Amino acid sequence: MCKKIHYVILFGLYISFLSAQTRTEKDLLGEKQIPNNAYYGVQTARALENFQISGMTTQFYPDYVKAFAMVKLAAARANAADGRLKKDRLAAIEKACQAVIDGKYHDQFLVDLYQGGAGTSANMNVNEVLANIGLEMSGHKKGEYQYLEPHDDLNMGQSTNDVYPTAIKVALLLHNDKLIKEADLLAKAFHKKGDEFKDILKMGRTEGQDAVPMTMGQEFHAFGNQLDAEIAALRKAEVFLCEQNMGATAIGTGITASPGYAEKVATHLAKITGKPIVMSKDLIAATSSQQGFVIYSSALKSMAVAMSKISSDLIFLASGPRAGIFEINLPALQPGSSIMPGKVNPVMPELMNEVCFKVIGNDLTVTLAAHSGLLQLNAFEPVEAIAMMESQGLFFKTFPLFRKNCIEGITANKSVQDHYMERSVGIVTALNPVLGYEKTTELAKEALETNKGILELIREKKLLTEDQIKKLLAPASLTGQK
Repeated sequence: MCKKIHYVILFGLYISFLSAQTRTEKDLLGEKQIPNNAYYGVQTARALENFQISGMTTQFYPDYVKAFAMVKLAAARANAADGRLKKDRLAAIEKACQAVIDGKYHDQFLVDLYQGGAGTSANMNVNEVLANIGLEMSGHKKGEYQYLEPHDDLNMGQSTNDVYPTAIKVALLLHNDKLIKEADLLAKAFHKKGDEFKDILKMGRTEGQDAVPMTMGQEFHAFGNQLDAEIAALRKAEVFLCEQNMGATAIGTGITASPGYAEKVATHLAKITGKPIVMSKDLIAATSSQQGFVIYSSALKSMAVAMSKISSDLIFLASGPRAGIFEINLPALQPGSSIMPGKVNPVMPELMNEVCFKVIGNDLTVTLAAHSGLLQLNAFEPVEAIAMMESQGLFFKTFPLFRKNCIEGITANKSVQDHYMERSVGIVTALNPVLGYEKTTELAKEALETNKGILELIREKKLLTEDQIKKLLAPASLTGQK
């Protein structure tokens, strides 16, 4: 009997211990025990059980977490301006949102980026965490939702269908600034090399064959200008991300939102983000349309295409060293083979290519998800967000490595360039105005048949003086370079 009583007491103590470590929350599916130290609630707990997919959670992208807090802050201020949200609850929400914007509590945003439900789990994770942060900051305990409620207060006048896409757009806008900064530094590195190489004459090539002369400076400035154009495209694409559907609630009709709320949210969000956020002209269209994501993803893809081509050009120009083009030297970063001594590979341009291939693939993911939405909502926005944020993140991390470990360390092999200029038949085009088409054609034919250079034949035949050759080969006169 004593043993039985002892076990009952122990079991009671165990239950007391468990209850001290957890709190009970409930939703339409029933009750659930939530760890007391967790700021998330019951719906987040269900998502943690249902969507163990990638291991990458909302917190993986800090700007994404901040974006959600900015959207919730704008919504709360709009609701307070309409008189729907009480001042004390607004104050609690503002404190909670600002703390998250400042980088705190990010470890509580735990929902896997891959999720069903068009982002509902992510939205509820945000609602629950912000509510519990606000409760603690107001002197209450987590879970005391009678003072600040995840649905009624944090999600007032909202649904996942307007919060989620708006948060994605804000996150992309926030990170686009950082991406453009790194891309601009990379473009400047190309232009700096262009200035450094401005007096080095080389052969331009079309279809892999000798074409006409240019300077190596022109080649590298062209690389930089291509990247400048891609940066401009990313900036232009921001316009489509700035159009949002907050206030549209479920499908764009504005149900549960007060009159004028949508306009107020856009105004507040513009102030909070520092971006020219505007309300869409048609909230029903904006809720189902993915135009902003498609256009921005396309801009990322365009940058990937340009950077991949540039990277492949660098690999080609550095090929050799003894049996290739070998016009430039790439920094030697590591041994290139486990079997071939002395081999050094162009690892940074290869890495850049790999990243570009992934970004191009991510754009296809966005395309497929965007056109697969059904009627008034697109349920596949989570994978669009994953694809675009991954592309941004890959570029953001790779650009500085590519700049520091590759572009800034490139050197020119001038002796190789000079040799090609002496040997190339392509230079004959520049002699047309002086010697005439018929004569230069004869020279080109003879050069090919005898394996001699054009300049070698000109000197043999004394068609031009050394002074004339020098003037003709001057970079300014030969390439139009100013």
